[in-house]
Amino acid sequence: MLVVLFDGVQSLDVTGPVEVFAAAVHASAAGPAARSAAYRVRTAALGGGPVRTSAGLRLLPDEDLRTAAPPGTLLVPGGSGTHRPDPETVARIAALAPDAERVVSVCTGAFLLAEAGLLEGRRATTHWAYCDTLARRFPGTEVDAEPIFVRDGKYATSAGVTAGIDLALALVEDDLGRDAALAVARGLVVFLRRPGSQAQFSTQLAAQLAERHPLREVQRWITEHPEADLSVDALAARAALSPRQFARAFRAEVGVTPGRYVDRARLEAARRLLEDTADGIAEVARAAGYGTPEAMRRAFVRTLALPPAEYRRRFHSVRS
Repeated sequence: MLVVLFDGVQSLDVTGPVEVFAAAVHASAAGPAARSAAYRVRTAALGGGPVRTSAGLRLLPDEDLRTAAPPGTLLVPGGSGTHRPDPETVARIAALAPDAERVVSVCTGAFLLAEAGLLEGRRATTHWAYCDTLARRFPGTEVDAEPIFVRDGKYATSAGVTAGIDLALALVEDDLGRDAALAVARGLVVFLRRPGSQAQFSTQLAAQLAERHPLREVQRWITEHPEADLSVDALAARAALSPRQFARAFRAEVGVTPGRYVDRARLEAARRLLEDTADGIAEVARAAGYGTPEAMRRAFVRTLALPPAEYRRRFHSVRS
């Protein structure tokens, strides 16, 4: 595995996945020889000299990117250094990618893959704040702002820094099995594993906080009472506005319609209940405001691409 380094790289984009792969070497159920060969991580930068991360840390690469051999996995992190990428770094990525078994980017590392012509005609993602820019600059790439990571053939792209860990865990599961990936996740105290289709951020982060206090109180009410009547008429009454005034003001200040906000809040509530409780599917559907299990199932499949029962199987907390 070769990790590309450059000035302005985001240090967590490098160390997050690298820690996952390093831990996987010890977590594999295979014998010592197989474990030692599972992942050999190298880092490389142009000239082989130290690079300074976006946080000011200095990283010393293992080798010169100019002479690096094609790896099994080529990993390209993001960071402020992707905004004006070094043409030679991009050229080396383009040269190494064809012979790599898979090519992975973390966060804005997707811009370097796109600059290298590797995402043309492919589906990809990046940090939510840069998805519009990626789509605008590279119209031949199908940019999906929702999922935390996307796979298209041997190419995999991920969202913000922690999503790189999720993607790394998914790769470990592919390579060494679910037990090894679970052991790594437990050791690093992270979830195993958020599906790639999971949204990049929660309802509260995805939407803006309204400026006016009554609208902020409505946002809080929605989050705390997903099972309540959350129609526009009911929410407008809580804000002491007419339904028309409320809908217009909510969309202007929050950035989404009341209905869309309610949909996201209910999905998030259902996910938490499935992860953290033993409540039945029908009970979760009622508590999250769906009314029926079928309505909740449709919402899960539409947004997360998996039904509630499968979501619970993957992510239910194991409690003693």
